[in-house]
Amino acid sequence: MTESELLIELKAGSEAAFRRFVETYQTRVFNLAFRLLGDRDEADDVAQEVFAEVYETIGQFRGEATFSTWLYRITTTQSLSHLRKKRTRKRFAFVTSLFGASNELLHDPPDTSQPEQALAQTEENQLLLRAVGQLPDTQRAAFTLHYMEGLSYKEVAAILQTTVSAVESLLHRAKRQLRTKLQPYYADVFNGN
Repeated sequence: MTESELLIELKAGSEAAFRRFVETYQTRVFNLAFRLLGDRDEADDVAQEVFAEVYETIGQFRGEATFSTWLYRITTTQSLSHLRKKRTRKRFAFVTSLFGASNELLHDPPDTSQPEQALAQTEENQLLLRAVGQLPDTQRAAFTLHYMEGLSYKEVAAILQTTVSAVESLLHRAKRQLRTKLQPYYADVFNGN
């Protein structure tokens, strides 16, 4: 079955077509979500949200972009939204852990001046994934889509709903930040040795 035939059946509400769609794209959706989130359980949750959103909004797909671009856009948007919610929950939990019910300080804030010790002990891939995970959301998305998913600048621009030059700028800033973050671990590479 071709992608266009699958789309026609999906828009018609075929459950069998939706099952085929999930089987065909679940690995791609999960992998992108995992690369953006860095957590398998969260990526699985986001993948389920993506497929639910596709099921609910397939009728709105107008074909202005390729279907895979549309699917990547939904996955990226859901993943970044999940990250923002997670950060909000963490900040709230941190603040409430410092203050009691009467808003008095319960204990001193933890010392966050030390770098993650675990980061120095990880393998190269985990080191890179963590560094990518520290990038601002749009840089992380652009870097992941281009370098990890192998999409072109034009495809990344379509997914992020921006221009190719904006993608180039995002990637340039992401690489610069990654170089700074990873330089201590790869001093010989960055110093030309």
